[in-house]
Amino acid sequence: MLGSGDGTLNGRGAASYLVWLDDSARLLVDPAPGSSVRFGEAKANFADLDAIVFTNASATRTADLPAFIAGSEERERRLPVLGPAGRDGHPATSELVQRLLGQDGAYAEFAGHLASRSGAYRIDVEDIAAVGTRRWTGFGSPRMSLSAIPVHHGGAPSIAWRAQVGGKTVVFTGNFSNRNDAVWRFARGADALVIHHVIPEGARGAVRERHVTPSQIGRIALRAEVGTVLLGHRAPRTLGLESVSRAALEAHYTGPLLFANELECWGL
Repeated sequence: MLGSGDGTLNGRGAASYLVWLDDSARLLVDPAPGSSVRFGEAKANFADLDAIVFTNASATRTADLPAFIAGSEERERRLPVLGPAGRDGHPATSELVQRLLGQDGAYAEFAGHLASRSGAYRIDVEDIAAVGTRRWTGFGSPRMSLSAIPVHHGGAPSIAWRAQVGGKTVVFTGNFSNRNDAVWRFARGADALVIHHVIPEGARGAVRERHVTPSQIGRIALRAEVGTVLLGHRAPRTLGLESVSRAALEAHYTGPLLFANELECWGL
């Protein structure tokens, strides 16, 4: 857990996650603000990462990417960076990375990593469709396979990720409203469901178009038959209401439930 908050300046890093296998960090989900510092505190090695994935391309999901690249000179192999395609004024992952690291970008000193150089450290960016219902399954390595589906988060292109690592499955939903009722199927049978707890049960108005309530989380976890639910992205509007949220969620799902905090790590 590199960050358990929502980007508010309250001492918690924005939601960001590492998946470890055999004491090596293999997957970084959302290089959010503060995550690069926590990465070092966790004693992770950037050279070990098999991929970085974004759940969406907002600042609260991606802002530390340049900091990771700046500190990654020891890496000697390609780095897949995967995230949602753009729409309606929201940049695609590839466009965002170009704006940050490209030849005409804010940090052009790293543009060489975007060039095609056989056998060298390069960043390979791929945009994943963030509309429709099709499941993307385009990444596999000897240690890990990844799949993704579009999720509804207001007008922002967003995707959920399913990582299969070391015989275990972890699903990261990012922010979503569950309008299309697709997450429970995508998460079915997962050992852990990492889901964002942004709004309280009684939330009303526009936030319901972007986020799920605790009772909705409980229904998703029940239908998906997941092993453990981990609540990340803990926002000021939900901090201090954990008992209320737990009651609403456990009215449906009664399995293991964890409220995330900075630098916590759980084994599966």
